[in-house]
Amino acid sequence: MTGPGALYEDLLWLPRQPADFGARCKALASGKADGAALRTLTGHALDVNQLGRLAKAIGAATAAGADFRPLTRFRLGLLSNATTGFLAPALVATAPRFNIALDIVETPFGQAMQQVIDPDSELRRARPDAVLVMLNDRALRLRAPLGDAAAEDAALAASLAQIDAIRDGVRAAGAVAIVQTVVPPAETLFGGIDRGVAGTTRRLVHRFNEALRDAAAGSGGEMMLFDASALAETVGLAAWHDPTQWALAKLPFSLPLVPLFADHVCRIVGALRGQSRRGLVFDLDNTLWGGVIGDEGLEGIVVGQGDAAGESYLALQRYALDLRERGIVLAVSSKNDDAVARQPFREHPDMLLREEHFAVFQANWSDKAANIAAIAEALSLRLDSLVFVDDNPAERALIRQKLPTVAVPELPADPALYARTLAAAGYFEAVAFSADDRRRAAFYEGNARRLQLRSGAADLDGYLRSLQMVATMAPFDPVSRPRIAQLIGKSNQFNLTTRRYAEPEIRALEADPSVFTMQIRLTDAFGDNGMIGVVICRRQGAVWDIDTWLMSCRVLKRRVEEAVLQELVRQARAAGMQELRGRYIPSGRNGMVAGHYEALGFSRVETLADGTTLWLLPVAEHRERDLPIDIVATGFAAAAAAAAARVAETA
Repeated sequence: MTGPGALYEDLLWLPRQPADFGARCKALASGKADGAALRTLTGHALDVNQLGRLAKAIGAATAAGADFRPLTRFRLGLLSNATTGFLAPALVATAPRFNIALDIVETPFGQAMQQVIDPDSELRRARPDAVLVMLNDRALRLRAPLGDAAAEDAALAASLAQIDAIRDGVRAAGAVAIVQTVVPPAETLFGGIDRGVAGTTRRLVHRFNEALRDAAAGSGGEMMLFDASALAETVGLAAWHDPTQWALAKLPFSLPLVPLFADHVCRIVGALRGQSRRGLVFDLDNTLWGGVIGDEGLEGIVVGQGDAAGESYLALQRYALDLRERGIVLAVSSKNDDAVARQPFREHPDMLLREEHFAVFQANWSDKAANIAAIAEALSLRLDSLVFVDDNPAERALIRQKLPTVAVPELPADPALYARTLAAAGYFEAVAFSADDRRRAAFYEGNARRLQLRSGAADLDGYLRSLQMVATMAPFDPVSRPRIAQLIGKSNQFNLTTRRYAEPEIRALEADPSVFTMQIRLTDAFGDNGMIGVVICRRQGAVWDIDTWLMSCRVLKRRVEEAVLQELVRQARAAGMQELRGRYIPSGRNGMVAGHYEALGFSRVETLADGTTLWLLPVAEHRERDLPIDIVATGFAAAAAAAAARVAETA
């Protein structure tokens, strides 16, 4: 395909498929490749046939016992009134691109309602993590007599009631509903006034999608939106719909768009498991401006209004600032003299990006891979949280080879398309947006400043005390519930059990008198880190069983976990508990906390065949330590009193 649409249909931000693709598939099927190799392979642009071949290899390897660690397992159900057999393999073969090992639960054609209502259906018995609901205007009966506004309202209400019933059934299956917006038809009845005439399909679809967006926003995390309508409008409705393929095989969209559709679905699945990227690292010369600053000087680089190329670079800078506003942290990795590289940000009048917008600025003559690794360390981010943008194909290839988990988009020759290409890649997919998300760039910028302070400190304890940390600990509450659900859904590394709870389940935990909950927030001399930890304990006699203990990796090595245990022991004693019981369940991504309980003074009592370890701490034996953190505990007494009252009411 040629023209602007090729960017999307051909996934042009990804490198082309490798010449040895077939050999790699055979190696995978024979069990000679692991999750990391699979992720690298799926990082290429593959067409629908190649995705099908790769899915077969994944199936063969899975049947032979491969578990594809460190990929995160996820089970996705499909509900549709269209054919999905062609789509399932594409999803399985695309998901590793987003660090996900995907299991698909297909349901019989056209049985969406039966599958969610019947407790013995294939879908309900499979207990998926999420269900993709793909219903078009035919299934939802978005039809009404032309000009009849009352009939249109009735049709809209009936279609939304159908979605509500499906969502309730999906919730009963213990899953999150990912509901697809309806793609309007390419054809119109009245031309430009279709949306203004009651009863037209385009008007009904538009109203339905708007109502669906509102329902998802107010669902408390029970429903996520997959905006297929916006995706179809991006590539063009005529390109999306293929009447011949619908008539012959009930395919819901054009077959060449399968890789793009699968990519977008897997972005959402990845975001649900915390796999979206969080940092954007830029090269400078011919990436953020035209020309080479070291050779041509400040007057010679191209950036600014009134010049086609200059405005193209400004568009990328503007997009970077927009990403920063929503919480994506920015950094620089450039082969340059530091003072020379900083000059445009300080002195060029047309630059939108300024020096203070970057959390880390690495301009030197070292290897870029080493610099990017240093940037990840400074920001307390994993390498697979970073995206690196560079106009130089050789540098892109080098980073892919040395740092294969860093995302490196292919860039077109025309800088006018840089911003569009970066946006099309979808590295920063989100399923929610909170106040903490908005401040996240500042959190990571603070991490970089903390690292600078640490490098000048005489000892670790002195450094930690200089941070003036205050940890505030409180029970779960309705206001914090969305952020708690986000942390539980996304935290993979510092997560002892990797159990997942959505907002409705968290609400139930808050009301359960046998459950103790704790949210942890942290401030320091550099600002507010927001919510950084979650603990859930279930009461079993005189024991608190630690069901969930997770923390943000940005507070690693700051002794916050010791402060959490200190307060947890205090609350356990106040509740009459005698022991804390911890459990470490290896997930392939949480190896960093394998020794967590041992370091905190727990005793190992059992090791299971799957590597799970059980730990015990008598609360009477715990001795409080001198910590460089002030602890503020609030709300626990009131929560305990409310729990006791609920128990008394049910007695």
